[in-house]
Amino acid sequence: MLSGTEFRSAEAAPATGRFDSWREHLHGSYVPVDLLPDDHMADFRATHLVLNLGAVRLWRIEHPPMRMRRSPQLIRRSDPELLHLSLPLRGTKRVVQSDREAGYGAHELALLDTSRPYLMEASTGERQRTVRGTGILLPRNVLPLAAKGGDALVNRRLSAREGAGALLARFLTQVWADRASYRPADGPRLGTIAIDLLSALLAHTLDAENTLAPETRRRSLVLRIQEFIQQRLFDPELTPRSVAAAHHISVSYLHRLFEDEEITVAAWIRRRRLERACRDLADPALRHTPIHAIAMHWGFARADDFTRAFRAVYGMPPRDYRYGACRVADQGLSDGAAP
Repeated sequence: MLSGTEFRSAEAAPATGRFDSWREHLHGSYVPVDLLPDDHMADFRATHLVLNLGAVRLWRIEHPPMRMRRSPQLIRRSDPELLHLSLPLRGTKRVVQSDREAGYGAHELALLDTSRPYLMEASTGERQRTVRGTGILLPRNVLPLAAKGGDALVNRRLSAREGAGALLARFLTQVWADRASYRPADGPRLGTIAIDLLSALLAHTLDAENTLAPETRRRSLVLRIQEFIQQRLFDPELTPRSVAAAHHISVSYLHRLFEDEEITVAAWIRRRRLERACRDLADPALRHTPIHAIAMHWGFARADDFTRAFRAVYGMPPRDYRYGACRVADQGLSDGAAP
């Protein structure tokens, strides 16, 4: 599992001291800030999880509504020169920095500079008690474009609905979902991916993609291509040629891009299709869906081709795999219903 830290106010201090322990934790793990809770509840509860990804720290946070202020005095006390990228997952955020006020909700990324004063206000909806978000912290010097773009990028809404912003938002949430499957040695590689995606998003925002390092452009293009493929696995016409055409590159260049993936483009497409079909075969809700229909849904036009490819990867035909998976599911339901 990736290395990191976990803070839960309910476990860190008695109820009367939880808010103070939360403030001290943020001072040590983030930067010194003034915390102004909307409602200083006696039973204050907050969580802060951090994963170490090399130079990047991936964080996830949940807490009651509050305001957070970083003043010039606090900056003089400690200035690690960090960039703070956040993605609201529940609730909304209002930020004032660099003479700009902006509101953020779901599908909007916010970039702040901890070397500049700011006021951040996190709010919930009517039926919500806490706000929740995720994001990354990284040294400003690893993103020269951010320093160069400065005022144009800080506290500016960055869309997470499309392009590099959508890829970055999906990356932030997916690493949390898959964190148990990673080893500590995977951290720096994942941090590099985060930096590349953020660099591509900022370059697009500034219309300065040509200023990115060639390797950063290459990696971000590979990630965009992989996302393109994932969204079209059901299309039987999805081939290396159609992928290359959609991205205005040659087929030979597409193959060169995938050399570092240690798998051909066609094999990468086939493997992702098999993974989706495998998931559906193991789903008890789909047990009455014919196997050939599942295969066709995920882009396998011929049932024989699907069976051969499935057996080569999973060591058994799809019918046997489904039978075994459904038996396990049925047994689990039976055990759960037993008195």
